[in-house]
Amino acid sequence: MSARPVKRSLTLRGHRTSVSLEDAFWHAFREIAVAECKPLNVLAAEIDEKRGVEAGLASAIRVYVLGYYKTR
Repeated sequence: MSARPVKRSLTLRGHRTSVSLEDAFWHAFREIAVAECKPLNVLAAEIDEKRGVEAGLASAIRVYVLGYYKTR
């Protein structure tokens, strides 16, 4: 697993974008999508809609993953 962020592609509401996430966060994000029975792009779009303008999408995903596992 890479400790350095890797650029990943997503489609949010029909538009392609990319996020740079470490492998551990990317794999956890994918696990959450499976557990929630949601396509990865749908979960990413939900996180994107809720994030503030001061937070980037990659940061918002990291915080979401952390919060998800913290509450379990």
